[in-house]
Amino acid sequence: MDTKAFKRSLNNSDNYYRKGFGHEDDVSGQMQSEYQSNLIQQIRDSGYTLTRGNVTIRLAQAFGFCWGVERAVAMAYETRQHFPREQIWITNEIIHNPSVNQRLREMQVGFIPVAGAEKDFAVVGQGDVVILPAFGASVQEMQLLNDKGCTIVDTTCPWVSKVWNTVEKHKKSSHTSIIHGQYKHEETVATSSFAGTYLIVLNLGQAEYVANYILHGGDRDEFLTKFCNSHSVGFDPDFDLERVGIANQTTMLKGETEQIGKLFERTMMQKYGPDQLNSRFLSFNTICDATQERQDAMYELVDAPLDLMVVVGGYNSSNTTHLQEIAVDRHIPSYHIDSGDRIGPGNRIEHKPLHQDLEVADNWLPEGAIVVGITSGASTPDQIVAQAIEKIFAIKAAVAIA
Repeated sequence: MDTKAFKRSLNNSDNYYRKGFGHEDDVSGQMQSEYQSNLIQQIRDSGYTLTRGNVTIRLAQAFGFCWGVERAVAMAYETRQHFPREQIWITNEIIHNPSVNQRLREMQVGFIPVAGAEKDFAVVGQGDVVILPAFGASVQEMQLLNDKGCTIVDTTCPWVSKVWNTVEKHKKSSHTSIIHGQYKHEETVATSSFAGTYLIVLNLGQAEYVANYILHGGDRDEFLTKFCNSHSVGFDPDFDLERVGIANQTTMLKGETEQIGKLFERTMMQKYGPDQLNSRFLSFNTICDATQERQDAMYELVDAPLDLMVVVGGYNSSNTTHLQEIAVDRHIPSYHIDSGDRIGPGNRIEHKPLHQDLEVADNWLPEGAIVVGITSGASTPDQIVAQAIEKIFAIKAAVAIA
């Protein structure tokens, strides 16, 4: 399939929308009342630090809703206003935040049901309106919806679209796309659908395995077993790693993506010599600015003395998990919650340790004066963060009175 030609055709369709519908002012006021917080603005105005009683909150200087997320949610709200009576569907969570997705359900936006591991598009009828989320959708899903005669509202973040353009360039020059990402993540599924030959690596360790195979060869069957869910149909490591290009899921750790890119650059130079590097290796900057800013702010925050760290965001949010990794790497007690409802009753918190299931911790807030670092993923509204902060203040105030 010529994915580039299909996307061009879709862009010219009268049933395809990439911009809003002229309801920006109404939607802006609605989102401000539902998602913004006076407390968070107060903390911003106070140099991202607020002390109340014996609790000092230090807020990361970049956190929460990024431009792409805010744009996607606003477009979904506008879609409901513009199509007040039509059946509206969304192909996946609009963003990885349970409260925002629940709000869309309340607005009578349906979520495509999943049967087993497959989405059931049979529920979508001709003339229905279908929203593509911020992570994007696979080219196969877009084609299916277009063939059904749906109105498509595409909220895909432009940074994600930039990665799609990158893998299209890899395909045009017969380079295999090595995608740093999670093979099940909606964004990576979409990106790989625009690629030609591709291989998805989760981390630097997997990338080093691939680099070693390029340099020294290895057990082909072992390789294909190791990456059984993470490569294009017919992928052959003995032939398809002779020319490679680097791409990434935009929410991955910036530093790790850069390390992976440099690793393959060195590998191709070592394997084929400096004179062939330009024909064997392609790399374009596809690291999302917002993801980078939030990670940089997190590194700055954990450099300050902190007693503990609270990371607020959806449990299936990749960028939120990577923020938690930064605190864990610094050996700072870290609590990942998806909302303030996870805090209490009493000095208790239900949280998700890194790469583990939910668990409950009692007496998680130490006695005496404490400094708490706070950040949130790019899909987390300010009001959710404010709710968590107010719970922390309340617990410490109750303990002081007791």
